[in-house]
Amino acid sequence: MTDLDTLAAVNGVLLAHPDERLDAEELRQRACTELLRQAAIGAGLLAADDPAPLAGAISEAAAGAIETLLDQALAVPEPSDEACRRHHAANAARYAVGERARVRHVLFAVMPGVDVNALRQRAEACLLDLRCAAPGEAAGRFAEVAASTSNCPSGAEGGELGWLGAADCAPEFGRELFGHAEIGVLPRLVHSRFGLHVVEVLAREAGVQPPFEAVRSAVAQALRQQSFATALRQYLQLLAGAARLQGVDLDAAETPLVQ
Repeated sequence: MTDLDTLAAVNGVLLAHPDERLDAEELRQRACTELLRQAAIGAGLLAADDPAPLAGAISEAAAGAIETLLDQALAVPEPSDEACRRHHAANAARYAVGERARVRHVLFAVMPGVDVNALRQRAEACLLDLRCAAPGEAAGRFAEVAASTSNCPSGAEGGELGWLGAADCAPEFGRELFGHAEIGVLPRLVHSRFGLHVVEVLAREAGVQPPFEAVRSAVAQALRQQSFATALRQYLQLLAGAARLQGVDLDAAETPLVQ
């Protein structure tokens, strides 16, 4: 029999069914969503009888109410021209046009019922193994591991994905791949919506870096996103500090939101 006092919850609302197996990060994500859902109810933006999330999925009404709540609660400043220029100068490679990389990978797919912690441990062990391979054996070793381990069809081709541009892969994958100069097995796991990747960059083509004026709007949007993420983190800390949390670790703040 499950002891209800040991289950993760926010103000008494359970974050997972007793039979669900979630890692700490998944629990934190659900807790943050529940904090926002309850805040939307408290602000009168969502009906008090809105159903509690089912397997982490909130109602359509809750999703809309949370969006409205964040629009009202978060003050995201418009980046100045000076801030945009500084950001561009420090990150010009991110805005290169035509950048390509020849890549191969080993995919550890996150599938229903998978033990994510065990999967991560396997992926980290694989990464260490491939990074430690002797230079003369590295190419063959990567292909061998991809063929025997990868959950991607490319495993049959030694993990080869060929030449990729930013538009050819998921954004979160692209952020780890492009705008860097690294060649070889990347020293970190790459996380994407598909799972965990051990990635090797075989070659790069730098592309062309356009002038600031040509990419100013993209730079400004990147800074807006950074400001939004900071404001949201602070707001969640404020909500967590006022909530009764059980079985989940969140940073709580007792001071007001400061922008």
